[in-house]
Amino acid sequence: MSNVIAETNWNAELYDEKHSFVFKYGEDLVDTLNPQAGEKILDLGCGTGYLTEAISLSGAKVTGIDNSAEMIIKAKAAYPTLDFRVLSATNFHFDDPFDAIFSNAVLHWVLDKEEAIDCMYSCLRRNGRLVLEMGGKGNVQDIISALQNSLVNHGYGDNMRLNPWYFPSVAEYSALLENRGFRVTYAAHYNRETELKDLENGIADWIRMFGRSFLTGIDEAMADTILQETQETLRETNFRNGKWYANYKRLRIIAIKEKRIGQQP
Repeated sequence: MSNVIAETNWNAELYDEKHSFVFKYGEDLVDTLNPQAGEKILDLGCGTGYLTEAISLSGAKVTGIDNSAEMIIKAKAAYPTLDFRVLSATNFHFDDPFDAIFSNAVLHWVLDKEEAIDCMYSCLRRNGRLVLEMGGKGNVQDIISALQNSLVNHGYGDNMRLNPWYFPSVAEYSALLENRGFRVTYAAHYNRETELKDLENGIADWIRMFGRSFLTGIDEAMADTILQETQETLRETNFRNGKWYANYKRLRIIAIKEKRIGQQP
């Protein structure tokens, strides 16, 4: 059996056990969505279904989609009465349009952002709303920089090209939405320092969960060395009172589907 790290599918159990902050922080985004009884809502990138279920408590009819079969299996087991499907954010279609699309901590994973925006636009009814939060410009930049330095130090600098994320500015993502037919009604970029659950190896554990692609092709022993070196670089700034923190910067946007220029009424 190979001891070389390769890109793998999501570990749904580890996600819920040690990284539940991802969906816990999304609870107030559900309040922003303000779902209403009878509305049809799409949860784009639903993960293990926690927020999908929260939305459904309003009486809305919710469909959750995610490109991870492991996540969808766990979501279906946890919330068997809800509709969950394995679909990509850049390739999905529904015949009946939604009143709203909700997306929490997902779209910064989607590098083909225009394709995702087109899918969202086509699946919303006219004047339907898009409510999203994603990583914004500068998100976890301290972790990325420390990891890059360690990779370079050990001869794996080329692995930085395996960056899985897209962290846009307010202006950049708003422009993408507007250019494809949305009207942005609210946009904010804010700091949200996030406590990590693993008290001993918070940074290393975080990278293994979310930034594993950077370690592709590196054997486990060397990966451990790189991760521990990265973590120690950040100890002075990211470790306080026995807890590790990640410097998240979030982008939150509300947009309305309008008619595209040249589109028939």
